[in-house]
Amino acid sequence: MPNHKLVYSTDDSINLKEKDPMPESMHLENKIRLHLERKKGGKILTIIKGFHKQEDELKLLAKDLKKKCATGGSVKNNEIIIQGNKRDHIKILLEEKGYKSKFSGG
Repeated sequence: MPNHKLVYSTDDSINLKEKDPMPESMHLENKIRLHLERKKGGKILTIIKGFHKQEDELKLLAKDLKKKCATGGSVKNNEIIIQGNKRDHIKILLEEKGYKSKFSGG
């Protein structure tokens, strides 16, 4: 029985302090979705959803994506928001980093 979600046990043979190291390819299991959202005034945003990372890591990834797409953006609610329709370019950049992503929405 894997004990990575075990909170408390009276069994002495289970060591709660030792956890199995998470594989580096854990981000491959994320279901990353690239959404396209249209705002008032004809503005278009590319929203990247589905990350299970800390906000600091997301900010670093967003900074890299913004730099390579030559556009602005932000990180809110575990989502990366990039200005403009950059889904094709972002999909390629994410695949280079080892993420699987799909287009979703508009």
